[in-house]
Amino acid sequence: MGIPLMIQEDDNKRIEHLKKDFAIHKKIDVIRAGLALLEKEAERIKRVKRWKHAAKLVSKSSAEVNKEFQPHSRLKSS
Repeated sequence: MGIPLMIQEDDNKRIEHLKKDFAIHKKIDVIRAGLALLEKEAERIKRVKRWKHAAKLVSKSSAEVNKEFQPHSRLKSS
């Protein structure tokens, strides 16, 4: 068996309300659904951090490559 969870009265009311709204039968299923959403959000935050880091690493070389092509741009007015 697991460790008992001490749920406050306000939290219990919120869980009961969610059970009714989503036709969920057990409190633990509401909590598991909430944990799943939190895990997805945590993964999204980690991905964004990795993307920002990767963009920062390549930004300097990307800017250098873009400078090489600027003088030859057909869109640039002469």
